[in-house]
Amino acid sequence: MQLLYQTHSPYARKALVFAHEAGLAGQLEVIHHETSPTKRNEAVYAQNPLGKVPVLLRPGLPPIFDSDVICEYLDSLHTGRPLIPLQGEARWHALRVQAVAKGMADSGIAVRWETSRRPEALRYPPLRDGHTQKLLASYDWLEQELDVDGAVHVGHIAVATSLSWLEFRELPGFREQRPKLTAWYEAFITRPSMLATPLSGETQD
Repeated sequence: MQLLYQTHSPYARKALVFAHEAGLAGQLEVIHHETSPTKRNEAVYAQNPLGKVPVLLRPGLPPIFDSDVICEYLDSLHTGRPLIPLQGEARWHALRVQAVAKGMADSGIAVRWETSRRPEALRYPPLRDGHTQKLLASYDWLEQELDVDGAVHVGHIAVATSLSWLEFRELPGFREQRPKLTAWYEAFITRPSMLATPLSGETQD
């Protein structure tokens, strides 16, 4: 299988970290692609009508896109403990955490548009501030709700890759007054799956 990837995408990294945690990374050929709403990548559009990575290419089968769907698919391929709990409150908790993490990445990208990516004359500070509040509220929620002592699940992977990207892009931080989340994050980023997938590069708009 091939994973169309971007070395500075929190979503692509989530899928690849998930593959490492599931023991499937060796089955993937990772191919970097630069994508942006303002710079069309024809190779990616040929596989995903949204023109975004990650995209998982499977021999003889349709491509799978969106990091959440790719993680679901990868979880169906291995025989170990599911990283997406199958049922009950454990499942809904993991998926809630994943949703918050995805929203943090979305809001982080929005903040970047309003601070550095959009031409200065077109930036809208109230939108930047609104998304910043979403980030801070999400950090507070995770400080209270994240299951820091449980077995690794998709929510943990999503949170770690989002927080790592937010720090990489020097966006509003989470460490101040959130000791539980900070300690968990510091431990998680030492996992082999995170060390094998470092962030790098700049967005090409």
